[in-house]
Amino acid sequence: MIRESCEIEVPAGGVVADTNGDGVLHVVADDVVVRFAPGSVLRGAAPGTDGNVLKGIGIRVVGRRGVRIEGARVHGFFNGLVASHADALEVAGGDFSDNYRQRLRSTPEAEDGADWLFPHHNDDRKWREAYGGAICVESSAGVTIRDVRVRRGQNGILLDRVTDSRIYDNDASFLSGWGLALWRSSRNVVTRNAFDFCVRGHVEGVYNRGQDSAGILCFEQCNDNVFAANSVTHGGDGFFGFAGSEALGEKWVEAERTRLQAATGRQDVDAEIRVPEEVSRDLSARGCNRNLLIGNDFSYAAAHGIEMTFSEANIFARNRVVENAICGIWGGYSSDSVIVENDFEGNGGMAYGLERGGVNIEHGSGNQILGNVFRNNKCAIHLWWDNDVTLLKSPGVVGNDRGVSGNVIVNNLFEITPDHPFGNLRPEEKLIVLQLRDDGSGNVRSNVFARRVGKLTAQDAVELVVSPGCEAPIAGKASPYRLPSFPMLGTNEPVGARAHLRGRDKIVMDEWGPWDHEAPLVRASRSGPGRVVYELRGLPGVPQVELRPGSTATVQVGALEATAGLTNAWRLDIRGPAGVTPFLARVRAGDWEQELEGTLISTTWDCVFFPWPAEVDPREQREAWRRLADGSQAVKTSVSALDFAYGWGGPKDQPLGELVRERGPGGDRFGMVARTRLKLPKGQWRIGTLSDDGVRVRLGGRVVLENWTWHGPTRDSAVHTQEADGDVEVEVEHFEIDGFSVLRFDLEAVKP
Repeated sequence: MIRESCEIEVPAGGVVADTNGDGVLHVVADDVVVRFAPGSVLRGAAPGTDGNVLKGIGIRVVGRRGVRIEGARVHGFFNGLVASHADALEVAGGDFSDNYRQRLRSTPEAEDGADWLFPHHNDDRKWREAYGGAICVESSAGVTIRDVRVRRGQNGILLDRVTDSRIYDNDASFLSGWGLALWRSSRNVVTRNAFDFCVRGHVEGVYNRGQDSAGILCFEQCNDNVFAANSVTHGGDGFFGFAGSEALGEKWVEAERTRLQAATGRQDVDAEIRVPEEVSRDLSARGCNRNLLIGNDFSYAAAHGIEMTFSEANIFARNRVVENAICGIWGGYSSDSVIVENDFEGNGGMAYGLERGGVNIEHGSGNQILGNVFRNNKCAIHLWWDNDVTLLKSPGVVGNDRGVSGNVIVNNLFEITPDHPFGNLRPEEKLIVLQLRDDGSGNVRSNVFARRVGKLTAQDAVELVVSPGCEAPIAGKASPYRLPSFPMLGTNEPVGARAHLRGRDKIVMDEWGPWDHEAPLVRASRSGPGRVVYELRGLPGVPQVELRPGSTATVQVGALEATAGLTNAWRLDIRGPAGVTPFLARVRAGDWEQELEGTLISTTWDCVFFPWPAEVDPREQREAWRRLADGSQAVKTSVSALDFAYGWGGPKDQPLGELVRERGPGGDRFGMVARTRLKLPKGQWRIGTLSDDGVRVRLGGRVVLENWTWHGPTRDSAVHTQEADGDVEVEVEHFEIDGFSVLRFDLEAVKP
């Protein structure tokens, strides 16, 4: 317990675990200054401990005012610092790196849906308790956080109901979640920070999901904040703003549904829900409103540079918004905002369908897009209305639904030139200045468009595309505007400081998050039957590889094609003979060294795929379900690995040969039984599966792993002890009910 100002000294190498989960250092008095002595580090776990097993809290402040934490170095916890009801808290300097982060399941070959974050509900402190944070501040006002560094973690600074506070000169970058996240937090000033490379779910040219990571996250009614002169590049999104579930009316609808169910005695009452005008008016006025985003760099995101949805009267001014994979600004259902004097260039390179390019706004009204520069975007501006039946009934939408009307697009410069960066255009695809789209219902109307002279010299360039049912834009002028004044705190100049890392190809992920382009990176880039390939980047020299004596594996070392601005990058290709081959490779380069350990499996699996009817539910009728594998609708084939990323499809959508493509089951209610024989050496072996839905594994006829349930993508594992070298029959059963599906089988030796 800390009751008075003090200096914290921790012996070198000391570890102080938080055994009860309530924090190691507790500040229990007002106006206390806690200063860390030079070299002192508060560690909750030994250096090198995997981030996903870290626990506890380093520093805890509850109900105390005016506490100042200076120069803290806090590592190895689930949460570095947690402060609640701590008005006038100041965190000045320090390093909160190496705290909790998930082990990611997505690989360079494919995304794993289990990696998605879900920031939509935090009233019960889910962010802090499920995802962790370097610094977490709750229910506080007048807070200052400055000069803090965060690396090798998941989340940087989490603000939950924090108001009238100042966040400046921090660098929370190269994280796998959020650099700065705000929940119900308003009137804060956020300036001169770096929140770069806060990303997951991206492999350039393969997939770009972002998985709801972001440099800055603003959820559930964060209003009147200032974000100025921040570097927020290479995020899942750069800035991710969402009005919130309560603002949309989800809580009100649930309460009204419960009331009607009690009153009527029936469960299906949604058709009777009526939203009073005063309720829709109240909820529609909520959102993430009146925020100022000015002078920031929101570039190179896996998804959007800026996403601000279901919100009103925000100002986006003088930002750099370049080469975001989907679009520069996504403003679905947002209204009365000003987008002014920004630089939009090269956005939409990995876009999905018609959501692409510079500014995309669905169901938006009263927005002003003025004086911006749009260079070589897939579509500079796209406004549209579609019949989102459920959303359009939401209480928080009804009160402000004006269709797509009253938007003003004036005095912008548009250029589309032959050197645009989109080499993947379909023959019929055009690069468009302004696209208006409707479903024919007449909801796109009364919009103003007057463009400034620019260059439309690319062969695919088109100025205006207006779908049937839309009212063509009219000429007009914009009302005068004046950007508001705002405080500029701090002295750092983060914008442009990482110019050497420009481009989405600099996002290089491993199982722990984005590479910082400083320490050497080793990651498995792909695998196959009896083979695994590693990428080595940023080594201090040419790698030298030694395999464990007596190993039957082989290794080849070759130069990796120069990517991400690197020429010193290498590929290790490790292969094994038929059967099961554990390997241990020691890799050295200069004074750097790392061990790579794994198991290679080279075998042939005999698989049978079959559909199953609803009345033969495998969870209730196992034997009847198994007999379907011998039925007339079953299809057999052989594969070299059980690694099926079905997604929303099924066996017929996999590269399993013509027979399975023609006769195999589709995406719902299908089953699989696969068998092989493996020559398994004596020892302990870990069987691992990634499944959605049910999975069961037998070795030698005995069930060793089972998750025979309806579930989302889930990893399960079990340990099998092989008493002597010998052949073992392996059988894997899998069923899918509906929706997303995946099945993967892994086997690895357990370390002694």
